[in-house]
Amino acid sequence: MVRREKSNYIIRSVSHALDVIEQFYGEADELGVTELSKRLKLPKNNIFRLLATLESRGYIEQNKATENYRLGVRSLQLGQAYVGRMGLLRQARPIMEALVKQCRESAYVAVARRGGMVPLDSVDADQPIRLVSQIGETLPLHCTAPGKAHLAFATEDELKARLPDNLKKFTGSTITERQTLTQQLKTIGEKGYAVDTGEYVDDMRSVAVPIKDYTSHVVGTLAVSGPAYRLTNERLKELAPLVVKAGTELSSRLGHNA
Repeated sequence: MVRREKSNYIIRSVSHALDVIEQFYGEADELGVTELSKRLKLPKNNIFRLLATLESRGYIEQNKATENYRLGVRSLQLGQAYVGRMGLLRQARPIMEALVKQCRESAYVAVARRGGMVPLDSVDADQPIRLVSQIGETLPLHCTAPGKAHLAFATEDELKARLPDNLKKFTGSTITERQTLTQQLKTIGEKGYAVDTGEYVDDMRSVAVPIKDYTSHVVGTLAVSGPAYRLTNERLKELAPLVVKAGTELSSRLGHNA
């Protein structure tokens, strides 16, 4: 019996339905039939039928006020099921809880997805004013501590692929020159941790470390973040060794030998 390539078994309508869902991965919270039709180069009638099918199953929902569409609760449930099965997060949870008690600031684990870093799980600090991690939000690579901690251990080819020629400016502290960022990444690689001193959001600061598995590949980052008035430069230096130690422990649980 001759084996056929898996690509020969692809069902086009299912593929198109997944294409529709994936259009909501970016910055667009809501999209209309016309916009989806343009993006996917499919007739509006086809788009409408795909949306109706996805809506009936809860993966897409319609905003009655705008008549545009957005991801439904079933998409969230599916994502949470995936996240819950990841060994990284099962191992990270108790380490984050212990780290938050030590630092009294919020901690989260993020992984590289969709051209940025996406927080998958967090533990909030017991503080009147604290930063709450936006689970699922895509954080930029070049101006956040998790992003820089990830890039610092990337290969030259990976850096070329992941960093655009023009680095977007978010605040007055954002590094927008590629050469300057590359030099900073080298220092981060030597120190073992990265900091964000208001480079993405003015009044937010964070420190992050890479998480490595048994293959020594970076599979995610562990970060501690808080408001700038508490996380001064001196405080970041005090927290860095604690975050490095927690990251080393988490990597060890994933089979990494330092």
